[in-house]
Amino acid sequence: MVDINDFRNGMAMLAGAVNIITTDGPQGLAGFTATAVCSVTDQPPTLLVCMNRASWAHPIFSGNGVLCVNVLGAERQDVSGIFADRSITMEERFARIGWKALATGSPLLDDAVVNFDCRIVQTHDVGSHSVFYCEVEGVRQGASQAGLVYFNRGYHGVGETAELDS
Repeated sequence: MVDINDFRNGMAMLAGAVNIITTDGPQGLAGFTATAVCSVTDQPPTLLVCMNRASWAHPIFSGNGVLCVNVLGAERQDVSGIFADRSITMEERFARIGWKALATGSPLLDDAVVNFDCRIVQTHDVGSHSVFYCEVEGVRQGASQAGLVYFNRGYHGVGETAELDS
């Protein structure tokens, strides 16, 4: 068995796009920061999102059955911090950003690089997490051409005009 610290240190060297995953519906409004997001297939357009089942927001996402993957631009590192901070209420998180509802009802962050409006079509539990398989119902491209990745336990901008806040 691999040592958990060795695994975590190794995974810190795997760059991941920084995303805000949002939902709204009968179970309420919620959002969290995630890097465990990737494409699955383009026929039908499907991506996956991993979420810890111990999260208080897990039943909200599962119950709503919809979500939006909001890919952050290099200039929006602050939004990642807001949605990762457990001391900030959901209402306050959403009050601090510009957003609107999409076709599924999930919140679209106004200044994301790209937004994927999705329906959760399957869920698999693996270890401590659920893997949500999400069919994409809509895509909106933003204006930013620079992405935000998390690598070696820090934020980094990638792409054209990638600058990070100090």
